[in-house]
Formats: sequence, C-alpha cells, structure tokens
Amino acid sequence: MRSQRLDPLLRVMQQRQDAAARDVAERERALSEQEQRLEALRRYAAEYAAPPTDASISPALLVNRLAFRERLNAAVVQQAGIVDQSRQLSDVERARLLLASRETKVLEKLADSYRAQESKAAEQRVQRELDDLGGRRARLAAADRDPAP
Repeated sequence: MRSQRLDPLLRVMQQRQDAAARDVAERERALSEQEQRLEALRRYAAEYAAPPTDASISPALLVNRLAFRERLNAAVVQQAGIVDQSRQLSDVERARLLLASRETKVLEKLADSYRAQESKAAEQRVQRELDDLGGRRARLAAADRDPAP
C-alpha cells in the first residue's frame, strides 16, 4: 500500500521537525542569556555614567574611571552585536522549523489521502464481494425453485 510506503519517510520528516524544534529552543535559550548579559552590562554602565559623589577624587582615579566607562561602553556595544547575531540565528532556526513543519504537514496530508483512497477501495471491494455473494445466493435460490427440464 502506498500509504505504508510513506510511513518511514513521514517518521524521518517528523524527526527532522523535532530536531528543528530542539534547535529553536536552544537558540531561544542562548538569545535569552545574551539579552540578560546585555541588560546587566547596560545597568552597570548606567551606574558608572553618574558622576562620582566624592568631590575629592584624584585626577588619576578620574582618568581610570573614564577609561573603565569607555571599556564598559565598548562591552555594551559588543554585547548588543552578539545579541543581534544570536537573534538572527534564532530567526534562521525558526524558519527551518517552519519549513520542516510545512513539509511534514504536506506529507501527512498525502499519506491521509492515500489512506482514504485505500479505505474507499477496500470498501468497494467488500461491497463487490457482498454483491457477488448475494447474486450467487439469488441464482441458487432461483435454480432451486425452477428445476431444470
């Protein structure tokens, strides 16, 4: 039967879809972690953006603080880039999942169509057999009533 020949392919497609779903979940988790790191860096940078409250800060400490703020701002920019890249990878994985899902649904519809055709053919075969059986019984009954001359 054609529908049974599709079953192994359908299983492979479902496994591919499941793998794509796992990849999406992993990418989403990684994206979430990267976004959390970015938020932490932004909060930390905002804390250091405020001017020092101690008016007696030495020029050397002020220079160090400004240099640290620059490195912190560079880290925020770098992390924002990582978040964007992670988001793009996540979008790619979601697209792969969508494609795998569509392919699986198409194959499932085809298999369902084959099963429906096979079921209809089986029902027609059974009906023909019943009709043949009924016809034979009717001929036998008619032959019993009308003996041959």
